[in-house]
Amino acid sequence: MNDEWLELSYGSFGAVEEAFHALLEESLAPRGPDVLYDLVAGVGLVPGATAVDVGCGEGRHTGRLAERFGLAVIGVDPVPSQLELAHAANPSCRFELGRAEELPLTDESVDLVWCRDVLVHVVDLDRAYAEFRRVLRPGGTALVYQMFSTPRLEPREASRFLPTMGIVPGSAESARTEAAIERAGLILDELVVLGSEWGEHAEEAEGKPGKRLLWAARLLRDPERYVARFGRAHYDVMLGDCLWHVYAMIGKLERRAYVLRCPAYS
Repeated sequence: MNDEWLELSYGSFGAVEEAFHALLEESLAPRGPDVLYDLVAGVGLVPGATAVDVGCGEGRHTGRLAERFGLAVIGVDPVPSQLELAHAANPSCRFELGRAEELPLTDESVDLVWCRDVLVHVVDLDRAYAEFRRVLRPGGTALVYQMFSTPRLEPREASRFLPTMGIVPGSAESARTEAAIERAGLILDELVVLGSEWGEHAEEAEGKPGKRLLWAARLLRDPERYVARFGRAHYDVMLGDCLWHVYAMIGKLERRAYVLRCPAYS
């Protein structure tokens, strides 16, 4: 056994361990999901401006954008059942069937494109970002948020995890996203690298990532208990969802938000 390691681990580290724990208990004031709405507030849209929520799902963000900023929001999603739920929850908003790569909107018709947690599932990023530019009015803004893989996500992990979550591997690479943004002719006004902050915020507020870690441990220790009741496919999705939160906490995944601008007429 290495004497230097023994001295470090049981000697000098022991002298600072308690103080180290105390310092780790101090919050680093992580930002939570509201940072995206703060970014929208910074754009300065006037009430009545038009926004599109790309991949709106059940319409939670569609409704909040309308309520908080007084925007006329159009929710777009490829799943009809999600649109039905979204409309029931937000009857004052408009909802349309469509995809990021083919938005059911006319040219230069919106002031804000909001796209959260969607583009990792899209193969053709060039087409999606070209659509964002097409529908934005000159000077309009696109806010794109998503999770990206990092070098800490080992190739074998990625090969199991990404397909389970319906993620296109290349679309989870920040370099590919930024290249697509540039090719679309959109201007990057601000890049917010959130890293593990949302996870830290959730853990400090409600313990959600820690709970997902506990669930992942149970799923891995006795998979047949859960497969027997819910089936293999549902088991895989649940394990993937748990790992999504855990990986984000330990840097295998990284959250980023892009504030993009459509060029104004020269």
